[in-house]
Amino acid sequence: MPPVTPDAPGEGTPRGTAAGKAGRWGSLARQALAGERESRGAPGSRATMCELYSKQDTLALRRKHIGPSCKVFFAADPIKIVRAQGQYMFDERGEQYLDCINNVAHVGHCHPEVVTAALKQMELLNTNSRFLHDNIVEYARRLSATLPETLSVCYFTNSGSEANDLALRLARQFRGHQDVITLDHAYHGHLSSLIEISPYKFRKGKDVKKEFVHVAPTPDTYRGKYREDHADPAGAYADEVKKIIEEAHNSGRKIAAFIAESMQSCGGQIIPPAGYFQKVAEYVHRAGGVFIADEVQVGFGRVGKHFWSFQMHGEDFVPDIVTMGKPMGNGHPMACVVTTKEIAEAFSSSGMEYFNTYGGNPVSSAIGLAVLNVIESEDLQGNATRVGDYLTELLNKQKAKHTLIGDIRGIGLFIGIDLVKDQQKRTPATDEAQHVIYKMKEKQVLLSADGPHRNVLKIKPPMCFTEEDAKFMVDQLDEILTVVEEAIGARSESVTSENTPCRTKMPNEAHSELLSEGTSDPRENPSRKRNGLCTDKHSLLSKRLKT
Repeated sequence: MPPVTPDAPGEGTPRGTAAGKAGRWGSLARQALAGERESRGAPGSRATMCELYSKQDTLALRRKHIGPSCKVFFAADPIKIVRAQGQYMFDERGEQYLDCINNVAHVGHCHPEVVTAALKQMELLNTNSRFLHDNIVEYARRLSATLPETLSVCYFTNSGSEANDLALRLARQFRGHQDVITLDHAYHGHLSSLIEISPYKFRKGKDVKKEFVHVAPTPDTYRGKYREDHADPAGAYADEVKKIIEEAHNSGRKIAAFIAESMQSCGGQIIPPAGYFQKVAEYVHRAGGVFIADEVQVGFGRVGKHFWSFQMHGEDFVPDIVTMGKPMGNGHPMACVVTTKEIAEAFSSSGMEYFNTYGGNPVSSAIGLAVLNVIESEDLQGNATRVGDYLTELLNKQKAKHTLIGDIRGIGLFIGIDLVKDQQKRTPATDEAQHVIYKMKEKQVLLSADGPHRNVLKIKPPMCFTEEDAKFMVDQLDEILTVVEEAIGARSESVTSENTPCRTKMPNEAHSELLSEGTSDPRENPSRKRNGLCTDKHSLLSKRLKT
């Protein structure tokens, strides 16, 4: 991973030559970075401009004043990030990390055009959206132009959770129906209305599913009910939704909506089989419900060939409602619900005014417009395709080399690496995945693990990610997996030579210690310790597997 330097345009800049524009950050970013360096002083000194407290003081204040349920990444050894640029983040010591997980900083951390747009509008005006202003209507016009023609009415909010909550209100008002069908392991937000439809957040054995919520199997063709060897997995999974609808009707209930991420993220980077959404939409519409496509994590060109992930499924599939958020403002809180004129008019007919103080305010809209401009001018969709294809090719070569890799799946810059203990049985390698993300952090690459078993390495970097970045990331992963597999193999051989029964490839002692630390108890909800959010200590695998 080359260092980011401001010394010469185009040399070592965050975007490299991914789209043939090496110096795209321009003088603004270089000057800002030079200023940061001056403030930081000698290597190892604190970046006084960015840091109010020492790392230990920051941790102590966080423990005192921030809710204990608000976890940090790599809790056993958290990183204190003081600045970022492009696809790189920097800690208080000036150490550089390659960011492979930040789908919020969509066009790159602190992109000069986005920063400038925010500053200019903030200096001029920011107020609530009930005043007439050009920015909100211009952004709505530009945003609608990226969607199918029928999706033309916008409601602006401040977060993906707000957007999904509003989408449920729209769906329920449309026909007066109440019930919602969601996918297993889905996550749609932190509001109470969304926790109810997010099985990812259900606490096993403690939460009682509401009677108006129906959970359909995740259309996972690798580890799910219907796999890649099934004659028609799309039809089989869609029929599961059809059965749910029939059972609901037999109980006198009515379906308001089916909601799904166009590609499931927290559920383990799941790509639905071709034809699944079309069939589901047919059944849901027949039942008087609407189809909500949640693009909060996967929209705005991340898949490369299409601006919206649902468009991968073909022109004959158009959702009734689309929600979006995270990448929309490149880190600025901004989200939206887009729907049809018919659904919007039904919502208005209730007589209740919808008003959001900050949604679509002049500054947010200016930022959103800048993000759209950068995606287009820097061909970030094309970059997602080129770099994503190259990264997938590299990872598939690693799959052929490493027994720990069970599956590589994804499109564009949305990729999952499914780690397994046994490729035939597809046994999730949960502990190994946690070990890997900590070791990658030591090599200054930031990854996270998620999915129902927390064994899927998630790759969803800023869209300026380059082929050079991809190669560096895969090289580090290769080294770590090689050492892990050698350690596991050596331990397995030792156990076998002693004629001791061994049910897994994982060292038994390490497994028991991990379980005692609370990181692998199957009774726990995996989401509570996802993405490297260990409760107190480093993954104990590091004690067994030295890399």
